[in-house]
Amino acid sequence: MTPLPRSEFPVAERVAYLNHAATGVLPRCTQEACAQFLRAQSEGAVIGTWPYELKLPEFRERLADYIGARGREIAFLRNTSEGANILALGLNLQPGDEVILPDDEFPANAVPWVALRSRGVKVRFIETARERMTPDVLRRSMTAQTRVVTLSWVSFADGYRHDLAALASIAHERGALLCVDAIQGLGAFPTDVHAMDVDALYGGGQKWMLALQGSAYIYVAPRLHERLSVAFPGWRALENMWDFLNYDQPYVRDAAKFEGGTPNLIGVLSLATSVDFLQRYDRAAVAAHVLALTDHLAEGLKRAGASVLSARGEGVSSGIVTFALPGQDPIELGKTLQRDGIVTTYRANGIRVSPHGYNTFDEIDALLDVVSRSSESVIGRARYS
Repeated sequence: MTPLPRSEFPVAERVAYLNHAATGVLPRCTQEACAQFLRAQSEGAVIGTWPYELKLPEFRERLADYIGARGREIAFLRNTSEGANILALGLNLQPGDEVILPDDEFPANAVPWVALRSRGVKVRFIETARERMTPDVLRRSMTAQTRVVTLSWVSFADGYRHDLAALASIAHERGALLCVDAIQGLGAFPTDVHAMDVDALYGGGQKWMLALQGSAYIYVAPRLHERLSVAFPGWRALENMWDFLNYDQPYVRDAAKFEGGTPNLIGVLSLATSVDFLQRYDRAAVAAHVLALTDHLAEGLKRAGASVLSARGEGVSSGIVTFALPGQDPIELGKTLQRDGIVTTYRANGIRVSPHGYNTFDEIDALLDVVSRSSESVIGRARYS
C-alpha cells in the first residue's frame, strides 16, 4: 500500500513516473475539476466562471490550512519567480544592504535577488561545494548589513533539505528575514510556517503539489504586510476592486494585494483541488514513504557501483536523489531508462530521481535493475578493452 492511492494517478498505468522534481502529475480529482472549469467557461463564460471567483477566499484558506497559516496571509501567483520578485522589489532594500543565498539555487529564486545588484544591494553566495547553509554556517556568514537570507527548502540539483526553523531563528537574531522557495519540498513534506517562523514562503504548484503549471502561491507573515510595498500593483490589489474608477483608494490589508491582476483561475483551482486531495491523507506517512523510497534507491545505487551525488542523512534527505554511473553517459542512461518506461530527469552531470507518495518500491527496483545491467555492461567493456 502507498500513502497516496495509485488509482488516482493515471500515469502509473503507463510508466514508472519518478520525476516530480521536474513536473508532477494531476490526480484524477484535479483533472476532473479542471475539466469542469473548462466546460463552465465554454458553456457560460462569465456566468460559468463567476462561482470560481467567489471561491477564491475559500481556496486561500485551503492552502493556508495546509501550511499552518491563515487565509489572509496567502496570495495566488503564476510562478516561483513572481514570489521572489514580490519580496526582492517590495522590501525596498538600499545600497549596501546584503542578501545571502546558496550558490546552487534554481534561477527562479536567484535571478530576482541578483538583479538587486543594479540598485547597489550586495548579493553574496554560500559556496555549496565547500559548505551547506547549515545554522552554524549562516551564523558565521551574516554581517551587520545582512537584511535577507533566501534559499530553497530543498535544493533542486541534489535534494539537500535545509533546517528552516533553525535558519529562521538565526536570521531573526541578526535582524534579517528568511524568504523560502518551497517548490521542491511542499507536497512531499509537511510544514507549519508559523511554527518555523519563516517570513515568506513561495513556490509553483506544478511539482510535488500536483497542480497545473502556471499556478503558484506565496505566504507572507503578517509582520511584513505593511512593510512590504506592492511591487506589481493592479486592480485586484485595491481595497474595493469593484469600485473601478476610484484609482486612489488604498490597497487591501492582507496578502491578496500581492496578486495584482486577474488570477489564473484554472491554475488556482488545480492547486486548491490538489491541496484538498493531499489533505485527505497522512502527510507524515507521505514524507516517510518518500524518504523510504529514496533511501532504498540510494542504497541500491551504491551496490550497483553508482555515485550518489545527493547528501543523505537525518533531516537532510529529501525526495530527490541524483546519481551518476562511472563510465556511462548520464544522458544515454536516462534515455535507456525512459525507453524502459522509467521517467527521470537526465542531464550531463547525472540522473535525478524524484518519487512521490504513490510510487512503489517495485518501481525503484525496476530502475535499479536497469542501472545494474548498465554497470555490468561498463565492467564488461572495460574487461575486454
